[in-house]
Amino acid sequence: MQDVFGISESQMAPNDLIRAMLKAHVDLFWNGGIGTYVKGSEETDAEVGDKANDALRINGCELNCRVIGEGGNLGFTQLGRMEAANKGVLVYTDFIDNAGGVNCSDHEVNIKILIDEVVKRGDMTEKQRNKLLADMTDEVADLVILDNYRQTQALDLSALISKQGIGPYRRFISELEAVGQIDRELEFLPQDDVLKERSGSGEGMSLPELSVLISYAKSTLKGDLIVSEVPDDPYIHRHLERLFPQPLVDNYLTEMYEHRLKREIVATQVANDLVDHMGVVFVRRLMDSTGAGRADIARAYIIARDSFNLPSLWAEIEALDNIVSSQVQYGMMLDLMRMVRRATRWFLRQHLGLSTQDAVEYFGPRLAQLQEGIGELLSGEELDAWQQRREELLEAGVPETLAGSVAAAPSLYAGLGIIQAARHVNEKPQRVAEVFYEVGSRLELPWMIQQVTRLDVRDAWQAQARETFRDDIDRQQLALTTSVLRLETGNHDVDERVAQWLDQHADLHRRWCRLIEEVRSGSESGFALFAVAVRELVDLAESDSEA
Repeated sequence: MQDVFGISESQMAPNDLIRAMLKAHVDLFWNGGIGTYVKGSEETDAEVGDKANDALRINGCELNCRVIGEGGNLGFTQLGRMEAANKGVLVYTDFIDNAGGVNCSDHEVNIKILIDEVVKRGDMTEKQRNKLLADMTDEVADLVILDNYRQTQALDLSALISKQGIGPYRRFISELEAVGQIDRELEFLPQDDVLKERSGSGEGMSLPELSVLISYAKSTLKGDLIVSEVPDDPYIHRHLERLFPQPLVDNYLTEMYEHRLKREIVATQVANDLVDHMGVVFVRRLMDSTGAGRADIARAYIIARDSFNLPSLWAEIEALDNIVSSQVQYGMMLDLMRMVRRATRWFLRQHLGLSTQDAVEYFGPRLAQLQEGIGELLSGEELDAWQQRREELLEAGVPETLAGSVAAAPSLYAGLGIIQAARHVNEKPQRVAEVFYEVGSRLELPWMIQQVTRLDVRDAWQAQARETFRDDIDRQQLALTTSVLRLETGNHDVDERVAQWLDQHADLHRRWCRLIEEVRSGSESGFALFAVAVRELVDLAESDSEA
């Protein structure tokens, strides 16, 4: 006991022994009982409200464990958790660690509502009902565990994203506070000045703070979905089936779609899926950049998600648990999240006039075709970047096909515009893609987008400006691609065709090249320079129409 708990004394009073155990250097601190054993340094025992354990309680900064698991409720105060998290302890909250129980109850209630309607109609006996419920136990457990696995995964990813920029989290908290949906002090969430200070030092949100925010992110999205038409969309309506075990899907599909809580179930499933895959502030960021409402964002996300086959790729990454490091897995997930976030914004802005199903069926197969040949389509620095990322993933133990797909994520987003352009110029997407990536290589546009992405942003307006620059460069690359494809020449070689178009616009091309050199030299940088760069690119792209 002295070795395990780091005790030098040969004998101790029981309370002293328990306090020593609480402070021990261990991997896992598991709380499964009743009582509050850890508080924040600034809290008094009276504020905790658990007098029976005042003599045992320690502060969060005194914990020396690596991970906290909360099997019981109220074992830690929220300030105690936050103090432990700031020290490097991995901790969520009791309601996150215990979410399996609530989740299981939700499944149970909704399953029994469905089955009891079947029994009531006389199509199933009480004995058959009970046997069916017992037979589905393991599958329900698997569904519950997957939900909770993905929720904590989303928290870890959100913690990483918050270090890249805390602004969206601050705006999300302020939004909830403004409409009276959250009490910042009651939830122990930091004030704006604290968040701005963290932003300046590169700090993000702690896991206990994010645990609170993820609950609000899901509930606010679900609330907006229920009052929208999204749960009635025939394609999105299929999310209903995700809640139920396969025997019910196989045998009682009609009854499932007559479930009296079907709209609420669909809204819950969509909200959980979106937040679990895209993080706590995904919706907030798109509301800022597009002005769209939550329901429209959710629909656009589903189109983007399924067009890029995100569920399958995500599951493949999850299957690498304990095969590759979690850092490699999270890195791949972040690559896919960036791609789907940009794709969602693209679908929000295009107003295609297609149903959800038609949009997925149109873009999905064409994107898959482009992805399969991405290594042959890319050139220059963009090809080098794809090969380098792919090799990194292969060396880390990622399977070849998955490594190639994830490495292609930064380039494959452009496939949406390529497919749309192919429709307008009546060309095959593959042909348009060849010209698109060659134009990008000649004008060093992927490199320019990288420089834009590296711009430091100090507020929401600069963040939106950075996204606008990237979108504008993509749009002008597509406009240039269309101009090259419409060039009247008998030459079908892509390289020579692009070179010929640039020769015809040599003055503007030289101006662009001089600007690239200016950026490369590093003598000037910042938002003003890139605003001029985008203007130069627009002039080049519109030179045909002016002629």
